[in-house]
Amino acid sequence: MISRAGLAIALIVTALSAQARSPVTSGPSRPITTDHPARATHFADRPPLAVGTSWYPEQWPEEHWATDLAMMRSAGFNTLRIGEFSWSKMEPEEGKFDFAWLDRAIAAAARHGMMVVLGTPTAAPPAWLTQAYPDTLRVDEDGQRARHGARRHFSFASARYRDFARAIASEMAKRYGHDRRVVGWQIDNEIGPPSFDAEAVARWHAFLKARYGTIDTLNTRWATEYWSQHYNSFDQVPLHATGQQNPALLLDFKHFTTTTWSEYIANQAAAIRAQADPRQFVTTNTMFWNAGFDHFVLHRDLDLAAWDNYIPNGHPDWVANGANHDLVRGYKQRNFWLMETQPGRVDWVPVNRALDPGQVREMAWQAIGHGADAVLYWQWRPARNGQETYHGALLGQDGKPNPILAEVAQTAHEITTAAAKLADTEPVARVAMLFSYDSRWAIDLQPLTKAFDPIREFTDFYRPLRIGAQGIAVLSPDADLSRYPLVVAPALNVLSSETARRLTAYVQAGGQLVLGPRSGMKDDADALWPNRQPGPLGPLLGAHVDQFYALDKPVGLTGEVSGTASTWAEAITADSADAQVAARYSDPGGWLDGKAAIVTRHVGQGSITYVGAWLDPAAMRDLASHLLENARIRPILDNVDPDVEVSARQGNQRCLLILINHGNVPHAVTLPANAQVIAGSIERGAMQPHAVAVVELRSESACRR
Repeated sequence: MISRAGLAIALIVTALSAQARSPVTSGPSRPITTDHPARATHFADRPPLAVGTSWYPEQWPEEHWATDLAMMRSAGFNTLRIGEFSWSKMEPEEGKFDFAWLDRAIAAAARHGMMVVLGTPTAAPPAWLTQAYPDTLRVDEDGQRARHGARRHFSFASARYRDFARAIASEMAKRYGHDRRVVGWQIDNEIGPPSFDAEAVARWHAFLKARYGTIDTLNTRWATEYWSQHYNSFDQVPLHATGQQNPALLLDFKHFTTTTWSEYIANQAAAIRAQADPRQFVTTNTMFWNAGFDHFVLHRDLDLAAWDNYIPNGHPDWVANGANHDLVRGYKQRNFWLMETQPGRVDWVPVNRALDPGQVREMAWQAIGHGADAVLYWQWRPARNGQETYHGALLGQDGKPNPILAEVAQTAHEITTAAAKLADTEPVARVAMLFSYDSRWAIDLQPLTKAFDPIREFTDFYRPLRIGAQGIAVLSPDADLSRYPLVVAPALNVLSSETARRLTAYVQAGGQLVLGPRSGMKDDADALWPNRQPGPLGPLLGAHVDQFYALDKPVGLTGEVSGTASTWAEAITADSADAQVAARYSDPGGWLDGKAAIVTRHVGQGSITYVGAWLDPAAMRDLASHLLENARIRPILDNVDPDVEVSARQGNQRCLLILINHGNVPHAVTLPANAQVIAGSIERGAMQPHAVAVVELRSESACRR
């Protein structure tokens, strides 16, 4: 059943004949149906929004199933995710498959009105596999091979493991690929850990050859004469993820993991699609702000994005959490699934604090406001033993409801009530923010100051723009930007010539582009551009950065934007007479005193602005106000307290607002005339703490101001 030829290095090299930049080899893509592009599934007769839970029937006696499923239905659920950790149950011995129990579980779920998402079980290989084929186990950077008993302990580079993964996915698809009770597939679960085994090293060398063509090109791009790093062949290049390695090597390691994981996912996707109804979606579930690989690249050949939303410390920052939703939606620029949602608490941080009453409901509606068409909870009830027995769940091990179930049930019934109105609608955004994995990695590799966290910096820019515009699209730098009058790139540290060309064209066509500090410093091999920041965008800006400084105390800002800057500051010099200084530093006796901090230049109907400082919250609000005003972007709902999140979904000739009071005190909300509350409540013109209201406006155009 299993091919052994996959171990040959020659086949690895063949498999990695890919593009020169961030290459990804994947299986054949297939078009998905577009009759219902903004619904949970591609089945026209199924609910437009999915709400449900992860269910592990293999962990419980079958006599419990009917009771559990009846309780799920009573709670308002219509969807179950099953199967993603049950490989030893599906294939108890090599090549011997047992799906009878899964047949019965799917049938039981359908009898209770449930749609099913099937997970391929490859995150947790069975003991017979790892015992017979220890070469499939992951090896860490220090050379230690993983042992059986956890999860994600396989090597993502192992051809043998991919053969086994493809086989189980194919067998599942043969059986359920045309089962209308199954609406979609989740490949694996929360992929991420790389491997440094011999097969990974061989793939690494093949990857570098595919990317650079010749070793001379690699040496030039990596500047390997530094510290005598010159290589005579690709086989000499070590595989590392950390340590005092060339930053170009470490950045290319991230490109390599992106390629390898994309191939791993595509391997199973191809097996499923060869057997499945094209209406069954294929996805995988990712984690918050995960930096292990480029998610935009990984999702290119998947049908939709899905992620797992947890609040580790139990204290949600609604703006930061919303930014991650927008990032996930940006992977495909279409609505997504929330495959796992926190039911109260987690079990993997120092203090596993439960969310406050009302916050689980807030999280669900926030996800929908940002484009989720499905909200699933993890999990229904805990296993009686295992590594996650203390994780939050909807039931206790005794089958009785945990306190959080009442809030989840309320939320599920509200979602069902509003689903028909929300069908075929998508989030509204007139502002785009660019998130670059290359830039995040490059800054993380050489931060210069430990305080420069690219995610925090991105969120600091996002916060006042989201509150002011009430909608943000988070996109890859290579996305089409033509529909957005304002585009903000908070720290576009790695800037390729092609991206610079596209951004220049955007500005020349009338767009307003804003670059944050550290932008335009590196090329796509993590090498400094020959000219100073913003590198290839310098001629467009008509200015350049003279010097950058890591700050250990704030410095003042004066001008159109006033306040202070901390963490990072750059001194800018105008090169063109029409480059206007919007803010200067006040730093008596320091290097920055009197230097330009923010420079703007108008180019035709468009403009480019460079913000060289990490602004304090007040200055960032000031900047955001100017940017939104100049781009003529107004909030959809005026005079709303910053604690009240406003999201809009439009489509199918309607506009829906989702309002959430994340604060601890009531806040007044004034709705437009003829607005109708269809779920939740607004009491006497105010929203109570943690209240939710879904509001239908008079027309789709009401979403655009």
